[in-house]
Parts: sequence; C-alpha cells; structure tokens
Amino acid sequence: MPSPQIHGRARVWSLPTGPLQENAVLVAGADSQGFLIDPGDDAARLLELVRDSGVTVQAILLTHAHFDHIGAVQPVREALRVPVFLHPADLPLYRAGATSAARWNLPFVQPADPEHAIAQDQVFTAGDLKLRARELPGHAPGHVVFVGEDFVVAGDTLFQGGIGRTDLPGGDHARLIAGLQRELLSLPGDVAVYPGHGPRTTVGHERRSNPFLR
Repeated sequence: MPSPQIHGRARVWSLPTGPLQENAVLVAGADSQGFLIDPGDDAARLLELVRDSGVTVQAILLTHAHFDHIGAVQPVREALRVPVFLHPADLPLYRAGATSAARWNLPFVQPADPEHAIAQDQVFTAGDLKLRARELPGHAPGHVVFVGEDFVVAGDTLFQGGIGRTDLPGGDHARLIAGLQRELLSLPGDVAVYPGHGPRTTVGHERRSNPFLR
C-alpha cells in the first residue's frame, strides 16, 4: 500500500487502480476523518487501503464520471456505507459507464445513481479536513477539482506534462484550458497536484514546463 503524503494537517494517499491505472485518492485530516475520491477499480485493494490507513471515510467524491473513475463505486459504497457525490452535468456519463467500458472490452459494475450533487464552491468537511469543489469542465462536462490545504485532487484535467483529453463526448478544449488557467494555474506554485493518472506534480512545475499550457 502507498505511504501518505503530508500537506499541513492533511494526509493524501494515491493508489493506481485497474487496467487504465486510474489514481484513486484517499484524503484525511489529522483526526483520520476523510473522503475517498474516484474509486476507479480494484475495490478490495481500496478497502484494504482504507482499513490500513485507519481513515473513517465520510463520502465518496467524484471528479467526473468516466468509467475508469467509477468502476469500484458500488462495492466500496456498500462496504463503507457512505454516500456518493457527483456534479449533475456528469450524470449521463455516469449512467453510460457500462456501455463505455464495453467498448474497451473491460468488465464493469454499473453503480446506482449518486445520492448527492456537487456544486461550485461546495465545501466538504470531515473533521478538520476541508475540500472545496471547483468546476473545471472540458475533459468532461461536469468535471470538478477538489482544493485542499496545499494540494488539489485534479482528476483528468492536469497531468505531469499533459492535460486531459478533449476528444471524447462532451469534451471542450477551450473550456479546459480556460478552466486550468482560472482554477489551477492561479494557485501558488508549491501546491501539489494529484492527477487522475500518472505521478503527482506541482502547479509551479506545470506552469513552467507543461507544453500544453504555453
């Protein structure tokens, strides 16, 4: 299991899951209350991470609803007995998860609908942990990022040396670039970025070197 990264009072674990190596992210405050973000696959490994970390998960938060980010939602929500939050603009993608996975010939358990919606500037609180949702569409219509203390869980918006695809249904390159400038590149340079795939990076590193942002 991965070791947590420390950001002030927060701890962040990132665990690659499934054949597309989607990063599920577990975030907790000093009192071990937290959230599980984008449980994409490998439910048993995710539940093992939750158990070994000692974190009490309050809810599952979704950056967006592409199938590789929601594949473990149903078994994990049932095991942890927690609600699921998703931006309503991504509900059609969420409900099409099984159809999308079938195009890749990948097994998929279609989850029941989310219990709750995510809105711009919504603050999620678990003990002393606070995450603020910011809308950043372009890769998906209802994509959000979660901004914490010196870190952001960015989903498939910003990667180390790359940005999210915009050639999928609902994609919009201009909206993604505008959102990155507004919501992520405006943050301090030392803010850590936890992407939906690949290694973590920082806002400053991507501002300086990301070829898609020049």
